[in-house]
Order: sequence, then structure tokens, then C-alpha cells
Amino acid sequence: MIKPFYLTLLLFCSAVTHIKVFSVNDMKLQNTYYVDAVNGKDANNGITPHTPWKTLKKVNSAVFKPGDKLLFRAGTNYNGQLKVHGSGKAGRPIIIDKYGEGFKPRIRGQARDSSALLLFNVEYWTVRNLDISNYGSTPKPSRYGVWVKLLNFGTAHSIVLSNLEIHDVNGSLVKKEGGGAGILCSNEGNIPSRFDSLVIENCTIKRCHRNGILINGNWERNNWFPNKKVVIRKNLIEGVPGDGIVPVGCDSALIEYNVMRDCPRLLPDGEAAAGIWPWSSDNTIIQYNEVSDHKAPWDAQGFDSDWNCRNTVIQYNYSHDNEGGFLLICNDGSAGKKSSIGNNGTIVRYNLSVNDGFRNSGKHAGFSPIIHVAGPVKNTLVYNNVFYINSKARNVDSALIDITDWQGFADSTVFANNIFYANTAVKYRLSKGTRTIFENNIYYGRHLDKPKDSFAIVDDPVFLIKEQIGLPGLKSALNFRISQKSPGRAKGKIMISPVKDFFGNQVSHGLKPSIGLHQAD
Repeated sequence: MIKPFYLTLLLFCSAVTHIKVFSVNDMKLQNTYYVDAVNGKDANNGITPHTPWKTLKKVNSAVFKPGDKLLFRAGTNYNGQLKVHGSGKAGRPIIIDKYGEGFKPRIRGQARDSSALLLFNVEYWTVRNLDISNYGSTPKPSRYGVWVKLLNFGTAHSIVLSNLEIHDVNGSLVKKEGGGAGILCSNEGNIPSRFDSLVIENCTIKRCHRNGILINGNWERNNWFPNKKVVIRKNLIEGVPGDGIVPVGCDSALIEYNVMRDCPRLLPDGEAAAGIWPWSSDNTIIQYNEVSDHKAPWDAQGFDSDWNCRNTVIQYNYSHDNEGGFLLICNDGSAGKKSSIGNNGTIVRYNLSVNDGFRNSGKHAGFSPIIHVAGPVKNTLVYNNVFYINSKARNVDSALIDITDWQGFADSTVFANNIFYANTAVKYRLSKGTRTIFENNIYYGRHLDKPKDSFAIVDDPVFLIKEQIGLPGLKSALNFRISQKSPGRAKGKIMISPVKDFFGNQVSHGLKPSIGLHQAD
């Protein structure tokens, strides 16, 4: 028994030294709960593998406390919605995981609710190693695999979704109806809410309609309360026809090492979607991602810096075989200044685009420039990229760059140090854009209406490997390194420094870089 004097002294010393001491009673509140759909009973206490709970109904009735763990037995199935209650604390998250051997525990929503897993108004949760689906007899708008929802909550800290297999979610294919997604993280209500430290990593999202991963936020600038520390990395999105990864209302989101591929042709004519793109977000970094096979009837680019975005950086990515092209940069000039500040300061550098831009069906057939700049976007830099254009059919858009009207035109757009390698005739539709500058680019092949470029190189860039086949993913860029004999060595314009090339080689400060994505010293 601790006497009162010593207890007082202990608490005083703890306060002086700023050491946080958890009481024995607090520690006793940290439990590990087990769930086994085969051998469990809801009448059990759930706190040992030999006395597990059985159903989601029992789990959903519990309120978990900081430091708790909720473990589902591997190789078991659960029908319905998993809806958790309670929040963790900093350093003491609540963790959902699996135990035992076998396939990941399956949470099969069966379209009974909007999502198979719901985290509503909670924080400090880590969810990993679950198999999640939410498939109904008919598609329905606003259907999700995982929904992390805030309503009049304020700031929710530390939500981690890791190593989840999310698949077969049949939401609506129409965005205006409400769509659907593998993962939706949303903020709603009159009290501004946001996520602080939201991580989605190592997940697979397959056959989810309409979209992959959506992060919603307070997007209007007169109500700006952005999500912070959003990280989306190392996820596979496959068989998803719509948007792949879209952060909305975020500041400094990091999106890296994701793959989106094999997008089916399912969206109705007129539906717009693209691979990875921010909307109404600041300081987004999109890097080391691969997007391919996008077939949306409108847009369908691999990457996009959309309206109301500032200081977006798109770098070290691989885009290929996307029907709508490699890149969209856009801004709606009719949007009011209270809700939108336009698109400003986008940087697109050290990316590889191969065989992008070949839409030949639907009402937008014949429009698929490799780079589409729409509306009054400002201060855009596109440099040190490689664009490899294969032969195109006659009914396919031959525009490499198209600057178009959206209640205004682009101003101050720079294309520098790029390699435009065309195996077919390509055009440049620069329209009424102002201060559009081309500098130190390599143009190889047939370039119709080639823009004025005082330091242009019209010659073979001399790639190290001539046949662009056989290498998977980001390794494909190895085929587009330039040799020591390339006319592009040390012939580029000095841009923002310091920076590294696609392969991590340092681009020396103050010295002319090579042209393309490879710094050949």
C-alpha cells in the first residue's frame, strides 16, 4: 500500500520532470479482445483466444478505450457492418488486426449499410489486415468499402488504414448520383472538421465502383480548414473505372508509390475521371506513382492538378496507355474568389509518359492531347520530362499540348528541358495562352507547328536502350536514360534547384542540367 505522503511526492516529481505516468487502473483498461466467428460466443468476455466473441453485433456494442486491441481470427467470415466506438490517445491507439493463421478476416458488408467498415467520429485508430467487400444485388450510390466519417467533430488525429484488401464495392458509376469508392474519408457538418495524420498504405483496392481512394475536406477558401499530414502510399488500385486517388481540401498531402492499372471501360459517356489528382488543395506532392489504362469518357489522364490548387508538385511518375493523355492542369475561371483562388504554381518534372492520349470513342472522341492546360492557370513549370509518342490512328488526337479556354486562358506556362519523342506527327495547339514559353527542349520526329524555342535541339536524344519493352513499373524509365553521346547532355536550362533526377542522381546546383529525366554527367 502506498502511503499518502509518498503518493503526493510521486505525483509532484512526475509533474516537475514532465514524465507522464499512467496509473495501474489506466493500464488495466487496456485489453485485447478476440473475435472468432466459428468458435466464439457473444456471452464470452472476449479477452482471451479461448473466450472470444462471435459476431459483429457484439463488437459494435463495445466502446473501446486507448490502447485496446481488437483481433479477428484469420480464416473467418463476418457479414454486415463493422462500426467501431471509442477513441485512442496519442501513443495509445486502438488497433484492429488479425490473429492466427489463414486468410485475412473477411468483413462482407453485403450492401446492408453504406460501408462495410465505418469509423465515425473517432480518432487514434489503426486498422490493418482485413479483407473488406460491400457488394449488393444492384449498384447503389454512396456505397463504400471503408468510410471514415467526421460530423461536427473538429480535428481527428491519427487514423491509419494499412494492408487492407478492399474489393467488390458496387456503387454508382455516376459522380453526381454519389458514386462510390473503396475508401472514403469525409468531413461534414456545420462545425469544421478535418483529419490530422491520416495514413492509407499498402492496401489493395480492386473492382470498386466508381472510385479508389477519396479524401474529402472543406474545400471552399472562405471556409478553409484543410486536412493535414495526409499520406497515401504503396497502394494498388486495379479494375477501378473512375478516379484513383483524389485529395480534396488538404494541405501538404503526400501521394507516393501507388499503382493504378487495368481500368475497365464502364463509365457512362460524359463522365470525367482521372488517375491521381488533387482538388482544392495546397502543397500536394505526387511522386513515384504509376497510372495506366485509364479509359474514362472525359479527362482520363494519368495525372491532374485541378482547380483551386496551389503549389502542386508532380514528379518521378510513370504514365502510360491512358486514353485521355498524361496530364491535365485546369482552373474554372468562373468560380468566385471566395471559394476558389484558382490554380497557381504547379510543377511537373522528371516524369515519363509513354503512349498516352489516344481516345477514339464516345462523344469526346478525337480529343486527347498528351498535355491539356484548361482555363486561367498561372505560373506552371513543366520540365525535364520524357514524352514518348507511338504511332496513332487517323481518328486519334495528334495534339501533344493543347491550351484551351475555361472562362480564361493559361498565363505564364514554361516547358523546358523536355524530350518530345514522336513516332507520329504531333501538333501544338497553344491558342490564346499568354507568356507560354518553350526553352531547351529536344524535338525528335515530326512536329507540326513546333513552338518557338530559341535553344531547341532537333535531333535523336540517343536513349541508352532503343526498345521500350520488358521492364515493369517505374523501372521502365531505365529505357529512357540518355547516353554520353546524347545532344541533351548539359544542355538544359537551369530550373529550381537543388533537385534529383528520376533515378536519384543529384542535379548540381548552378550547372546546366541534362535534358530529359536522366542527369547524364
